[in-house]
Amino acid sequence: MIEPYKGKIYGPACGSGEMFVQSVKFIEAHHGNTKDISIYGQEYTNTTYKMAKMNLAIRGISANLGNMAENTVSKDQHKDLKVDFIMANPPFNQKQWRAANELHDDPRWAGYDVPPTGNANYAWILNIVSKLSENGVAGFLLANGALRDSRVR
Repeated sequence: MIEPYKGKIYGPACGSGEMFVQSVKFIEAHHGNTKDISIYGQEYTNTTYKMAKMNLAIRGISANLGNMAENTVSKDQHKDLKVDFIMANPPFNQKQWRAANELHDDPRWAGYDVPPTGNANYAWILNIVSKLSENGVAGFLLANGALRDSRVR
């Protein structure tokens, strides 16, 4: 579905970094140059963040995973980033992901309604859309009700 062979790759919920490892394997299998990609990611859980850094380091994969473990939708560490490929499997139906008075003027929501505080699915979608370059491609998994919210329609 996504063939990240050249450009910037982003994983907003990168977990242990396996999607990045698979991207590098894809490039190598197709005789591409892994130096033609830049990897960016962010992970919320501290242990998983450290595991991702280690997983990439032992394979010699350079990546910018932010300065620390942080929740991407509430504390974006890659502001203004535009990428060619996004791969994500963010947490489904994340409750109370921000306070009611936070992030109303976040540029990621520009032109859209502010995502509700009770469920972060819409925030994940808007975060992903905001990071895509003009010809960027995204593949992501969300709960099956993510597009049923009246704010999305």
